[in-house]
Amino acid sequence: MSKRNSQAAKSAARERLRVEREREAKRAKVKRQVIVACSVVGVLAIAGGIGYAVVQANKPSYWEGQKDAEVTAPANTTGTDGTTVVIGKDSAKKTLKIYEDPRCPICAQFEQTVGPTVKKDIDDGKYKMQFVGATFIDEKDNGEGSKNALSALGAALNVSDEAFLDYKAALYSAKYHPEETTDKFKDDSYLIKVANTVPELKDNKKFQDAVEKGTYDAWAMAMSKTFDDNKEGVKGTPAFVMDGKQLNDGTPLMTVADFNRVVGEALKQ
Repeated sequence: MSKRNSQAAKSAARERLRVEREREAKRAKVKRQVIVACSVVGVLAIAGGIGYAVVQANKPSYWEGQKDAEVTAPANTTGTDGTTVVIGKDSAKKTLKIYEDPRCPICAQFEQTVGPTVKKDIDDGKYKMQFVGATFIDEKDNGEGSKNALSALGAALNVSDEAFLDYKAALYSAKYHPEETTDKFKDDSYLIKVANTVPELKDNKKFQDAVEKGTYDAWAMAMSKTFDDNKEGVKGTPAFVMDGKQLNDGTPLMTVADFNRVVGEALKQ
């Protein structure tokens, strides 16, 4: 090989090496740009995700939203937003207010033991009963069964007083009332299942639609506020008030004898 050819070969090799280096530099630059771009997108995605989570965390829950929703009051109610529920004969001179939370296990015990006596007293015109529904167990256990069951009770009340009382008794029955820690009342299907044991509510499509559509959800929240804002100093359930005075002083009236004695004394005053 001539010296000239040898020089030309070296120059060609150097040129190829330069071109290859330029290509490698371009590839490295593009790679860095891609990495930076992906990092920016990732940061934005994380920030967006955090932002979405913050918004969702601060967004009122469905039931919180119902506190400010327009109230549809059930039939057979009076007062602001239909939160006055009084059942009994007009001839009855006094009214017994009963405060209950649908998930309350003590309320269930009371209803199973003394409930039939209350029903008979109402039918006999001994006194009227005013029902005040509470939902504080939901707040304690982070559930929604008390609110959902209270809404379903509103749907039963819309059918009739009798349907309301029978449905309330069924919900509190030993067969259907769940443990306090089991939020079964949050399921519409379970509430409808229990309702099918009540003659007026069995296969009642209007009642079932009201439960499934949440027709009385806002009413349930308004009723719950009535409990929260009560002026008789009631903090727990079951509680009993007549003429503005608590009858049980925080102690449930768990036997028919105790109930008759305390209510009987109040009726005489």
